[in-house]
Amino acid sequence: MVDPTSDLNEDVAEDEAPTCAVCGDALVQNPDHRVTTRVADGAVETTHFCSDAHRDEWTG
Repeated sequence: MVDPTSDLNEDVAEDEAPTCAVCGDALVQNPDHRVTTRVADGAVETTHFCSDAHRDEWTG
């Protein structure tokens, strides 16, 4: 998995890139990529989205 704080617009293979939690698209060269981060049971969880609209749709 790619570090969620890294620059995902360069040198990231599609099979290694995070995917949108709503549509499942690989987030490669996506300037609208959004990430939410939370702590659950003492572990950091990140959830990736391909747009603000998908972040707003997510109910996880």
